[in-house]
Amino acid sequence: MQEERRLAVLRAIVEDYVSTEEPVGSKALVERHGLGVSPATVRNDMAALEDEGYITQPHTSAGRVPTDKGYRLFVDRLTTVKPMSAAEKRAIATILDGAVDLDDVVNRSVRLLAQLTRQVAVVQYPTLSRSTVRHVELVSLAPNRLLVVLILSTGRVEQRLVELGADLADEDLVDLRSVVNRAATGEVIAEAVTALRALVPDAGTTPLGTVAETLVDAMSDHRSDERIVVGGAANLARYGDNFDSAVRPLLEALEEHVILLKLLGEASTGELLTVRIGHEGPYQELASTSVVATGYGPGDESLARLGIVGPTRMDYPGSMAAVRAVARYVSRILDEA
Repeated sequence: MQEERRLAVLRAIVEDYVSTEEPVGSKALVERHGLGVSPATVRNDMAALEDEGYITQPHTSAGRVPTDKGYRLFVDRLTTVKPMSAAEKRAIATILDGAVDLDDVVNRSVRLLAQLTRQVAVVQYPTLSRSTVRHVELVSLAPNRLLVVLILSTGRVEQRLVELGADLADEDLVDLRSVVNRAATGEVIAEAVTALRALVPDAGTTPLGTVAETLVDAMSDHRSDERIVVGGAANLARYGDNFDSAVRPLLEALEEHVILLKLLGEASTGELLTVRIGHEGPYQELASTSVVATGYGPGDESLARLGIVGPTRMDYPGSMAAVRAVARYVSRILDEA
């Protein structure tokens, strides 16, 4: 009973501090929350929580604020991630359903996450090397010119113009399309490259050899593997009182995509939602920063990460719900692409 009551006091302190931006006192807790105990009992519970390192007093005669340890216990004891409201779900569907390609999906996801959480949103492009070939299309633009279209499981589309050494008849184009799709479709990039390269020695400078080499080149283009998109930096203006300790280092980090990728962590299988609070992160200079992130991708495969970054004083339940919901929606879009 005592442990549950103290957890309820901690939960109330976290919620009030996030919403008011002010240290929380026992009187305010009793007035705002139905804790069912006297102010003296709340003060005793707050003293115990402070002794255990879950809350701290920023200065004499002030109320209490959560520590990293307190936020961690708060997050760990959330029994479930709160569901998104019907209006929020409609907003996600409305914004993301209109996306026309992978770039559009990523950019819309960043804007949406920033709007829902009022934090800095970060979305990593799907890693090319972990994706599979969904389809190869060959479009005749002229008797000796083709448009080669490579469609990946991530929703990424690569297009290349190919000049052939000779004219290609329609029936030969059908055969060529069949051969390259048999070799590459359904294979992960590395295996598709191996299969296509195996076609080249026999094909030489024939249309098959030219198309196979073009596809290998497109699959070997890893420009997007380390690409990320960031949005919502203006949301940091809400933390002006905490600028030097939390906001300034984070603003500097937004210029370094390698740092942001490390903050998001590695893509993992499934829908594992990770929350790293303060000093739990990989960079000491960002010790006043928290990250909520998860993987996304078609089916059960996580090809990349998305999430939000902001000062430790954030709405964890709301941020966790938004990150999970957007990731699920993006995964469904990629699965249906």
